[in-house]
Amino acid sequence: MKERFVEVYSQGVTNVRKVFVDTETGVNYLIASSNMTGGCGMTVLVDADGKPVVTHLDERDQVMMGQLLDRR
Repeated sequence: MKERFVEVYSQGVTNVRKVFVDTETGVNYLIASSNMTGGCGMTVLVDADGKPVVTHLDERDQVMMGQLLDRR
């Protein structure tokens, strides 16, 4: 089964920042939390013009992302 959202970036241990890509639309989302058990915020990443950041994924990219995630 194809995952709808894939994590493409992660930073921090207590102040966590993660970027997820919607594999159907390519839209990038940022999730941020100072404590992942106490709640977090999520927003669409935008470029300098205020347009959503979109990662165009072909099937090969999606397979590669899935393989990377499986190795964690």
